[in-house]
Amino acid sequence: MNVLVTGSNGFIAKNLIQFLAEKADVNVLPYNKESTPQDLEQAVINADWIVHLAGVNRPLNDQEFIDGNTTLTQHIADILKSTKKTTPIILSSSIQAERDNVYGQSKLGGEQALLELNQAQANPVYICRLANVFGKWSRPNYNSAVATFCYNVANDLPIQINDPSAMIRLVYIDDVVETFWNMLQGSFIPQQQFMIEPEYQISVGDLANTLNEFKKSRDSLITAPVGTGLIRALYSTYLSFLKPAQFDYSVPKYGDERGVFVEMLKTPNAGQFSYFTAHAGITRGGHYHHSKTEKFLVIKGKALFKFKHIITGEFYQLETCGDEPRIVETVPGWTHDITNIGTNEMVVMLWANEIFDREKPDTYAMPLTN
Repeated sequence: MNVLVTGSNGFIAKNLIQFLAEKADVNVLPYNKESTPQDLEQAVINADWIVHLAGVNRPLNDQEFIDGNTTLTQHIADILKSTKKTTPIILSSSIQAERDNVYGQSKLGGEQALLELNQAQANPVYICRLANVFGKWSRPNYNSAVATFCYNVANDLPIQINDPSAMIRLVYIDDVVETFWNMLQGSFIPQQQFMIEPEYQISVGDLANTLNEFKKSRDSLITAPVGTGLIRALYSTYLSFLKPAQFDYSVPKYGDERGVFVEMLKTPNAGQFSYFTAHAGITRGGHYHHSKTEKFLVIKGKALFKFKHIITGEFYQLETCGDEPRIVETVPGWTHDITNIGTNEMVVMLWANEIFDREKPDTYAMPLTN
């Protein structure tokens, strides 16, 4: 399948082209500002599909809106008419097409050019009215406020906010690209206006606060719930604006004669992750919890875990080692410790179900005896 992608150097197109490169039997025909009119005509003729992403949204004058958003689309339609090709075409339009401004009207003009093409020779037409698109490879001060804010926060630059309560409608680049792919696969009915789903809404003030919390998390080690939805997408976008020199950061390390303890990550509602070491013969722990729970994974060395019920005195012990991926879980009401019974340093990963609170640690010393 030959897919013509116009605006191939743009933010959305770069993501789409990379996505298509990961699919079998898809050949991308790129068109951008450096291409010639002959390049465009030949690509239109050879294309099995057209994804029309080229457009103008930051012009020097209003005429550039018309030239980039209406005239170019009309030209593609004219080529299809003159060659009598009924190639399906996906148009990247905008929610601004509903508004009475020059940009919106230029996008509406592009839509009308393709609807007229459909009436003339039944080309399948897919019109996507995009909200503000954000994601990796977007350009600050050009594509969206998200890109600008991410760039500024990552580079310690101030953010200008006129109205913190103003709402922004957003769609994530991966959802846009996947929708386009599904269209190419025939999962949508043409001749309709499509909105990318899911669409998110966030206030300008909340957006700025969220991005600043991402930045602060390297110091506090407390990360937001970045696994789903808008926060996941914003976190991915924020990270994409980091320079290579910003890819790493230090975390606290506490050491004594037993070994070291290092905190890696803390979450508001899913606990924290750490690791510790212990020299040969060293015992760590010797305490119990009322509610806190922990999971231990020995990744290097050999360990002896001991447990004793704080009321009944029931005793239990087990051994595990780095060669055996095995989780050992502490249970409330049982005092416990871990001893390095090997000859080399022991390294243990640790997850606790809550962030350690020095004011209320829920940790009570009770050394173990058989």
